[in-house]
Amino acid sequence: MADSLSSGIGEEQEKEKEDKEKGGKAAKTEKNEEKDGVTETLGFHDKNGGSKSRKRNLSDLSLVRFITTELTRGYFLEHNEAKYTERRERVYTCLRIPKELEKLMTFGFFLCLDAFLYVFTLLPLRVILALLRLITLPCCGLSGSRLLQPAQVCDVLKGFIMVLCYSMMSYVDYSMMYHLIRGQSVIKLYIIYNMLEVADRLFSSFGQDILDALYWTATEPKEKKRAHIGVIPHFLMAVLYVFLHAILIMVQATTLNVAFNSHNKSLLTIMMSNNFVEIKGSVFKKFEKNNLFQMSNSDIKERFTNYILLLIVCLRNMEQFSWNPDHLWVLFPDVIMVIASEVAVDVVKHAFITKFNDISADVYGEYRASLAFDLVSSRQKNAYTDYSDSVSRRMGFIPLPLALLLIRVVTSSVKIQGSLSFMCVLLFYLGMITLKVLNSIVLLGTSCVFVKAANMEEKLFDPPPSVVSSRANSRAHRTKHDSTSPQQEPSADKTKISLAADSSPPANMTESSAPTLPMSDSDTFLTTPDEGDEDKIINANTGLEGDRLEHRTPKKDLLEIDRFTICGNRID
Repeated sequence: MADSLSSGIGEEQEKEKEDKEKGGKAAKTEKNEEKDGVTETLGFHDKNGGSKSRKRNLSDLSLVRFITTELTRGYFLEHNEAKYTERRERVYTCLRIPKELEKLMTFGFFLCLDAFLYVFTLLPLRVILALLRLITLPCCGLSGSRLLQPAQVCDVLKGFIMVLCYSMMSYVDYSMMYHLIRGQSVIKLYIIYNMLEVADRLFSSFGQDILDALYWTATEPKEKKRAHIGVIPHFLMAVLYVFLHAILIMVQATTLNVAFNSHNKSLLTIMMSNNFVEIKGSVFKKFEKNNLFQMSNSDIKERFTNYILLLIVCLRNMEQFSWNPDHLWVLFPDVIMVIASEVAVDVVKHAFITKFNDISADVYGEYRASLAFDLVSSRQKNAYTDYSDSVSRRMGFIPLPLALLLIRVVTSSVKIQGSLSFMCVLLFYLGMITLKVLNSIVLLGTSCVFVKAANMEEKLFDPPPSVVSSRANSRAHRTKHDSTSPQQEPSADKTKISLAADSSPPANMTESSAPTLPMSDSDTFLTTPDEGDEDKIINANTGLEGDRLEHRTPKKDLLEIDRFTICGNRID
């Protein structure tokens, strides 16, 4: 009995001790919460709690405390420093885009102007010198030597193309075309103008190939096996192309002229709104640097072509008003409106493309260096192409049709009569030659600075890229891959093992790293890396081994990107 009583008393004492310890812990926690000022929101009440805790919980549910909390609560941006730093850099990039873009546009404009003035100034003189050499060389008894150099042959062909196409253009009535287009409705003209823009790109892409094929066919060494249809068929195709492209640009200029002369300016407004539609079609797409380079070249060519079209429109309107200078001020607001809309659309488009694709504004400096490299390389002794042809391939700007149309409009608008008029024409021609020479000197000096700043001097001495050798290498690589594929047929077990190994994620990817600034692909230069470096870059992005990368094609060098070269899966 005594043992049972003592054991019962001991159990009661232990329960009392446990209850005291629980009560002491609850009191300590309440004191700590009161000291720290921690407020409870929508907490559950303890059934055995006191009246003080009930009053405090009821006060937490008041509207005044909720509003006070909303007014006084804070947050700390430094806890996500990398995110907000990236957003700030994007804002700075968008602010830098107009300046960097206009630098590129200005440089590209003067490059197109240099190639365009070449057709009017130096090309006629070079054709005359080549014809004099062709006439005088047989008379000197040097029959064993070559009559004309390859560059002179190309110049003579360009001269003949211009003469034949100008004689064909003289039969085209500009006034009849103007009234024919003016009689159409506004919607029809809008559709026609859009179709003309698409046709201009198609003509430019195929036309430069026609001209290059003609030049190579005429200057190909005789030792090689003949694999062409002849010089005359190529020459006829080139004449037909230049004539049709000139007619196409004439229709564009006539449509723009009709828009300027319309009473309510509705057609001009619709044509300008077409530029803003271009933003929708290009901004919300994935762009790489090569695609952006193509778009920049297209914008340079489009802006220069629009300036020439505006010049043609002003010449035709001034002729209709007997060269009254007061009418020029009537056209001036519309001209400024067209130019301003073009500049605004280009700035907005490039700003958002670089923002969405995380491309730095420094990329436009690399684009300038690439265009400058073309100019510097064409001035060397071992140059393999003329500068005007390199501009045509790079930007899609072919100066022959545009120059032909301008000559046709000027000769029909300006009447030359008397010796004084011929003297004025001669002085104007000498002024154009002076402008061409000064522009070439300034461009060459500026291009040398750009090339030196981009560390591209060593590439000037590299041999030109050979398409045949690259195709041979690709074929050899393809045959090597085909010959090794039958020997690498694994068994079913090995296949399962390899698939399991490939599907398992790498261990180091699960490790959490400290928040750092995001790295952009635009920090790397736009030239093709070495084979080892390229494998490392692809391995870092894909996590695959080097043997699996044989089928991947390396990224093209920026110097190999022409206007109509497919970059990725499209042409921009």
